[in-house]
Amino acid sequence: MSDLAVQHGLPEAPTRGERPSEHQLELYRSELTGFCYRMLGSPFEADDAVQDTMIRAWRALDRFDSRSSLRSWMYRIATNVCLDMLNGRKRRALPMDMSPSAPPVLESLGVALPESAWIEPMPDGRVTPEDPADVAVSRESIRLAFVAALQQLPPRQRAVLILREVLRWKAEEVAELLESTVASVNSALQRARATMAAHDGGALEPMDDAQQELLSRYVDAFQRYDIDGLVALLHEDATLSMPPYPLWLRGPADIAAWLVGPGLKCRGSHWIQVQANGSAAFGQYRPSGPDGAHEPWALHVVEVSGDRISRMITFLDTDRLFPLFGLPLRPVG
Repeated sequence: MSDLAVQHGLPEAPTRGERPSEHQLELYRSELTGFCYRMLGSPFEADDAVQDTMIRAWRALDRFDSRSSLRSWMYRIATNVCLDMLNGRKRRALPMDMSPSAPPVLESLGVALPESAWIEPMPDGRVTPEDPADVAVSRESIRLAFVAALQQLPPRQRAVLILREVLRWKAEEVAELLESTVASVNSALQRARATMAAHDGGALEPMDDAQQELLSRYVDAFQRYDIDGLVALLHEDATLSMPPYPLWLRGPADIAAWLVGPGLKCRGSHWIQVQANGSAAFGQYRPSGPDGAHEPWALHVVEVSGDRISRMITFLDTDRLFPLFGLPLRPVG
């Protein structure tokens, strides 16, 4: 392997007739995790799919003859694993994809849906490539809205779009991987693009200094529970949702009404920042424990568009998500 390949952590391709090592397989784990996450919409299922891929690859190494690249071979296995997992399964979604927004007069969140119903957040560090030139594409293609839009596609169309548009594979390479034709791949890509255009929530731009300052003001207002100051930072069509509950709200007025009503228990929350799906995210701890101790409440993902906050998704499954993001489960503060 060249010095440049070593520097960037690139896998060394086995020579013809050479059996790849377990180390060579493991070098693909991060990018395969990103691929499987986009396919499945869950970091936990993505981990399962990648582990299954590694096991299948290791067991089939004697059939790898170097006529295709090791990377293509690994993606073929991962794609088949994901297609098997998606067979006959309902698609994951965000609350906005499931029902109209609700009025804020409701006194409860309603009935929680199973975790299998929802797109789940992914830590950036699990799927962000080392090459700075690829980071922007990676962040854009793990946005929650983008991953949710992907789930609208039939599984094979989903695989085609990810391989062609995100990973920049040639049509001939995708056709070979899927054991299909170039014409079929191009047709699937055209249909997938039309569906994505109808469902995707727009591009996620890198945050500039002004947007970073906006985010800081948002966090400060929330921690002080200054609702007037908080909603002044929101887009007029900003949304707030709370998986695993289907309830979601649109617009500063409805969001404010919720926060001073059923959401009032969030007053005095403590936040710890992480990164999720190319966006700022926070472990939110409410003062609900003994003597007002702060306890885990939600992973709060915040998206910024222009000069306003556009989307807040509050994932309440802290038992599963906080360890994934390295957030403590014990009371803090």
